[in-house]
Amino acid sequence: MERTASGPKSLFPKGPSFTLDNFSNKDFIVRDFVDSLAEEAVPQNRRSGNTQAAFDPKPLIRTFENALSQLASLGDELQEKESELLSQVRRAEIQHDQTLDTLGRKLDQSMSSFEALDLTLTHTNSSHGYPVRSEGHGNIAVQIGEKLEDLDKKRRRAQDAMFLIQCWTEVSETGKLTSLQDVQRQGGSENKVRCAVIARQLMRISQRLDPVSWGQKNGTHQNGVTNGVTASSKSHNTREVLEKFCETLEQDLLQQFNNSYRKQNFEDMMECAKVLYDFNGGASVIAIFVNQHQFFIDRDQLLSDEVTIDSETGDALADPDSEPPAVEPSLQSLVDEVKIVMQEESFIIKRAFPYYETVLIKFIQRVFQQSIQQRLEMILDMTDTISSLAYLRSLHSSRSYISALVEDLKSHGLTEHPEPSSAQIAQTLDQQMEDLFVPYLVGNSYIERERKSLEELCNSLLFKFSIYHSRRKKAPTGFMASLAQQGTQLIASAKDAYIERLESSDLTPTQKAMMLRVAGLQDKDNKNDIEVSEEDGLLSIANAKRMLKWLAESVQRTLELGSQLDTPKDVNILLNHLLTSMGRVYVETALDAAQDQVSTLENAKTEPDLSYLPAIRPAVTITSVMDRFITIVLIRLAESNTTVRRSMEAQKKMAIDNIEKKTNNIMKGTIDVVANWVNKSLGGQKKQDFRPKDGELAALQTPTCLGICTFLSKVNKLANQAVDGQNSEKFFSELALVILKLLFEHFKKFQVNATGGLMVTQDIAKYASTMREWSVSKEVGMTVEMLTEIGSLFIVGPEALREKSKTLASSPTKGRLSKVDFRAFVQKRDDSGTVGIQSVLAGL
Repeated sequence: MERTASGPKSLFPKGPSFTLDNFSNKDFIVRDFVDSLAEEAVPQNRRSGNTQAAFDPKPLIRTFENALSQLASLGDELQEKESELLSQVRRAEIQHDQTLDTLGRKLDQSMSSFEALDLTLTHTNSSHGYPVRSEGHGNIAVQIGEKLEDLDKKRRRAQDAMFLIQCWTEVSETGKLTSLQDVQRQGGSENKVRCAVIARQLMRISQRLDPVSWGQKNGTHQNGVTNGVTASSKSHNTREVLEKFCETLEQDLLQQFNNSYRKQNFEDMMECAKVLYDFNGGASVIAIFVNQHQFFIDRDQLLSDEVTIDSETGDALADPDSEPPAVEPSLQSLVDEVKIVMQEESFIIKRAFPYYETVLIKFIQRVFQQSIQQRLEMILDMTDTISSLAYLRSLHSSRSYISALVEDLKSHGLTEHPEPSSAQIAQTLDQQMEDLFVPYLVGNSYIERERKSLEELCNSLLFKFSIYHSRRKKAPTGFMASLAQQGTQLIASAKDAYIERLESSDLTPTQKAMMLRVAGLQDKDNKNDIEVSEEDGLLSIANAKRMLKWLAESVQRTLELGSQLDTPKDVNILLNHLLTSMGRVYVETALDAAQDQVSTLENAKTEPDLSYLPAIRPAVTITSVMDRFITIVLIRLAESNTTVRRSMEAQKKMAIDNIEKKTNNIMKGTIDVVANWVNKSLGGQKKQDFRPKDGELAALQTPTCLGICTFLSKVNKLANQAVDGQNSEKFFSELALVILKLLFEHFKKFQVNATGGLMVTQDIAKYASTMREWSVSKEVGMTVEMLTEIGSLFIVGPEALREKSKTLASSPTKGRLSKVDFRAFVQKRDDSGTVGIQSVLAGL
């Protein structure tokens, strides 16, 4: 509102002035308008005066009179504008009718011209002697039929419009729908569909012409004009009347749809579905189609039955060494039936619903979320009472079978048969299957259950192994003992974890029996006082294969159940389990035991027992198989995540390096043990063994040589059971070099006479023949052959020695005797002081 801002002030100030724009604002409120008038009517000097002054109504009267006069003038102005707009509307309608008449006349003229042209062409053909086919008359008949049909449609639309106006008049004036109810009482699907269409149109008219029934009060002016329509005084709520009629009609249409479904009347079902879609988006007809389906009624009765698993199937599920059984029979039957029902019902849905994809999606959701999900939960709950492995196997088989169902449905096409299913249906099927298994695969719950199941199995299998090594006598404390301390702790923790799990209250009887069977125990045995043998403490390739088979089955389940994004993380967890159970607890523990024996034999006073050597071969084999499995299977599955893959490669390298380091230490320690014993045995050689008197030559070899060669033959046999290939060649080559060095120094210590020279030659030949049985390198083999030449130095004459001296090397060389060694050996001959021998030595 605006007030005068200039000019002399009068005794009675002018009231506020306003225009139509002040009332066109959406934020206009009548009360605020009146309050502002009253506030401005009070003079400024009286607004903060004495509160006890007498009330003066004159300013208010003048202000409101001025406002009323302005409102009256604005009302007249508004009435004039409204009259002008109505006149323009009438002129536009008249112009529109004239345009339609003009277009109608032009259309009639065009049709008359076309008919005249057709008659002219027909007459021309006949006048030229051409046969006139009846197709020309047929075309005219078709055109006449189409025109009549078009006129009939116009007539029907006009009748429908008249009937619609009649129904609206009835409902708005009397609050009843007598005419529409009469059509409904006539029955028949067409009449019901017609009633639904008219009722829907009446609802739209009610929203437009009766906004009060719909709660639309804003915008109603004082002159009673609302949205351009003059409201009449009435007390009938058209919305309630129409909604009540629509509810009744909807129930009739649903019943009609149900009856048509039983009669397989797809056309009538399609009409009902179209109409009901306009009522509530088709929710009611979809619900009645899905909920009353015989499949759900029958399955609801079957779902009340409990899942029963016979003892044979339960034992097979819990037995890690048996092949995983197929899917549970009741779930298999349900899935097979779902496949048939989905294919059959998709044909009906396609013909009965215009929005068939929406209906099919609802049907799919109901099948998966009710029937399949309930049966799946019952099966998994039952198998969980058997064992963890039974639960995991059932989860995997169920997922695989339901996944096959989804793929079959997508390839069948359902409503798009024989083409593949649409993208929306395929997405719905995939989403429903994923939703089924989300509760069982969320987070790390699944992979942790796999890991714990594998730990239980491996702890059971290695229980006696752990008991044996926890009881064996440890080597003396020292550096090597400290290195093996961590392995000892792992053995103890694995044993304790097995006993604790076995005595757990939540362990099922079937799982307990399985754990006892895998461990080779009886339930009555005292778990802390188990009798074990040496065989229980040895590595077994068969047990390693069992552990790898269990792990491979877990990997397969993980790949099919888990997501591709989580696969690297999951296989990393399985890798940690493998390196711990098979690498550290199993292989490294056996190697630590062998290392302890090596440590105790380094300074043995009796012939050392190298029976620990055969345990190296299974350790190497198991490590090789484990390394290959990790490289080919686990690491390849983690290639999508570079960080995890590198971490897994580093873990594998560290574990394999530890095993190889311990294996090398054992083999090096064995060389030291053998060398120490050979050195100790050589120290027992008598000084006169190579200076026998005439007639005292009782044997070709000395007892010392025979004892050492017998011992080395044992070493050869045991070492060949431990290593092979390049490892065997490297081991025996290093051992041969150590023995050769000892023998070289040994024969430099003894004086040899002519008869003793024969014994030296025989001893050296025996040593050489023993070492020839070893798989040594070519260079070491040449050194062994050189040993035989040393024997001849004690028996040949001066001339032969002179010839041999010509081939000597100036410095020690592999395969060739040096001058220094030649001199040392020859000087041990009793006849080294003769002129012939001295001349040979002088010639060096």
